[in-house]
Amino acid sequence: MDILTMGELLVEIMRDQEGASLWEKGVFLGPFPSGAPAICIDAAARLGCSTAIIGGVGKDDFGDCIRERLNRDGVDTNYILTSPTGSTGCAFVTYFADGSRKFIFHMDHTPAVAAKAPSPETLGPVRYFHIMGCSLAANAAFGEEILQLMYGLKAAGTKISFDPNIRRELLAGDSTLNIKDLMENVHILLPGLEELLLITGSTSEKEAIEKCFSLPSMEAVVLKNGSKGSRIYTKSGVSEIGVYKVMQKDATGAGDCFDGAFLAGLCQGRDYVTAAKMGAAAGALNAAAFGPMEGNISPKTVEDMLRGSDILS
Repeated sequence: MDILTMGELLVEIMRDQEGASLWEKGVFLGPFPSGAPAICIDAAARLGCSTAIIGGVGKDDFGDCIRERLNRDGVDTNYILTSPTGSTGCAFVTYFADGSRKFIFHMDHTPAVAAKAPSPETLGPVRYFHIMGCSLAANAAFGEEILQLMYGLKAAGTKISFDPNIRRELLAGDSTLNIKDLMENVHILLPGLEELLLITGSTSEKEAIEKCFSLPSMEAVVLKNGSKGSRIYTKSGVSEIGVYKVMQKDATGAGDCFDGAFLAGLCQGRDYVTAAKMGAAAGALNAAAFGPMEGNISPKTVEDMLRGSDILS
């Protein structure tokens, strides 16, 4: 397959407007199928890649909501555990005008963090295995399953991509998520600046990038900066990528869609710059819709954006 991921599957229940605290009485919308790994892999599937996800849901309507969306969009769901003894995980979300968000997660003791990794041999050849930091932080045993699968897949020739995607609501103890061993195996890193500094223990972007390229497998660092675009570092240089102008309705999931479209571009033979433009287009399309994976992402809509002149430097 082109891209595989393993991580939490959730539904999101979202406040209907900016600035409403989670404790306030008011309107919530949803359920929306979600979980950062699911958002990412769904975007890649909609762009024509062969994809699969390893995770878990309950035998309930929320689980059906997630599985049906992924199936519809072409993600292989055969590795999703459907547990008759636990409810599907969920997250309550609110967001604010400055772009910040606040979450209440219900994942402990749910199937969202209960799936076991299959052996690499049963999966067959995999081009990219994508890991999210939020999945590692969600549950220690679940995170270890992901890491063990990573080791096996990398040994079989799979490239590893990693988005730190830090959710401070999930952090417990070590703020670096114990990712030292993971970073030694990463080929493509997709952080924000704060995450990059945190996971490298650096005080500047330049220092952090130097540390990344001192690692044995690192090929590219795609530094995502939301509405300010992204910067692609390789050992041969750096490229600046702008953003596509849309009427933003909800930024939830835009970074995850960027990841999925970027990896899809690489699988389809695009260079790093074009793949990052695909990521920017998918992120913009997702931000133009309300909900974590509700954007109108397709080969046509992404290519239309790439051919247009609306990318802002």
